[in-house]
Amino acid sequence: MRKLVQWGAGNIGRSFIGQIFARSGWEVVFVDIDEQLIALLNRDHRYQVQVVSQEGEQMLEITGVSAVRGSQQERINALITEADVLSVSVGKQVLPRIAPQLAEALEVRYQKKPDEPVNLIIGENIHHGAEYMSRLLSSHLPETFPLSSYVGLAETSIGKMVPLQTGDDPLVIRAEPHNTLYVDREAFIGAIPECRFLEPVAPMEAYVERKLYIHNLGHAAAAYLGYALLPEKPLLAEVLRHPRVMEGTRRAMEQAAEVLLLRYPSVFTREGLQEHIEDLLYRFQNRALGDTVYRVGRDLGRKLRYDDRVTGAVIMAQEYRLSWDALARVFAAGLRFRAADPSGRLFEADERLIEQFKGMSISEMIRTAAGLEDSGVSAEMQEHITAEIARYYKEGAV
Repeated sequence: MRKLVQWGAGNIGRSFIGQIFARSGWEVVFVDIDEQLIALLNRDHRYQVQVVSQEGEQMLEITGVSAVRGSQQERINALITEADVLSVSVGKQVLPRIAPQLAEALEVRYQKKPDEPVNLIIGENIHHGAEYMSRLLSSHLPETFPLSSYVGLAETSIGKMVPLQTGDDPLVIRAEPHNTLYVDREAFIGAIPECRFLEPVAPMEAYVERKLYIHNLGHAAAAYLGYALLPEKPLLAEVLRHPRVMEGTRRAMEQAAEVLLLRYPSVFTREGLQEHIEDLLYRFQNRALGDTVYRVGRDLGRKLRYDDRVTGAVIMAQEYRLSWDALARVFAAGLRFRAADPSGRLFEADERLIEQFKGMSISEMIRTAAGLEDSGVSAEMQEHITAEIARYYKEGAV
């Protein structure tokens, strides 16, 4: 049986990548640090994905799985030597911590199987993820290690929505039905793995940007506009029932789609992107997921930055001389976003940013939140973007 070694048994690792490979007939071995989860997976060799949608609920039984602790380096070395495909889904901030272990295991594999290269699926939403992973691994490998010819670093676009888990059974994970994993078809060494849920695409950058500037942007827009109009409603699905939230979210996504059409004319069509937008808006309204305005909108310092979903789309729209009034409204609403967790606390980083805002002018708040000074765009464009967003902020327009 073909074997996938999946580093990370969290939300994406179990509900998405491990699940789709197991259901396609692969043995899946997770590498993780959660002692309880590892013990349970090795006891039962199965877990469940609770698939929730507006049509109802379904339990998927995922079998043929096991797990090892992240501290078991020799076992990890052996597993990666035997593996047919590798995958990582641990979050960008954790990747530097596992890179030395992964590099050691790849070096052991190369010593034993120099003629059997392996593909590594990067199950993270990271811009230029293959380049980032290559730098991480190279820093822990000998200079003579043939990384580019021995390890296929395949970027992905992860669109599956997995909410904060509230259940008490570690062997049940809740997620939406979406199961398509977009992978960079040009990154694989040899054959692309046989998994019926993989969608090989190129250029990968187009699909990474579609995820950021339509999916992630739409999520943030719904949260910020929803909080502005319905601050008492905690669920994303609830605020999207308001016509102005829905229309404002759709228009922001459509303005970003116009940017993508100009950037990738041979990849996307207007009809295809519009269909994608409507599908996402339907999925965002999945009340059964229990996704909250707080979770989707938090971390303003990242989501409003020049290189992320909102301001990134604004800058490109301005460069292409396209309309971006709906995006400006989203940013302005984001500056006022104060949604709290169930205990009434703001996200810690947001609390710090809001504290920074005290005593600032509106223009200073916009520049600080967007990081415009570091964006590399001209001073003239910075002034124009700041003035436009400030206008909507003063109007309180949603």
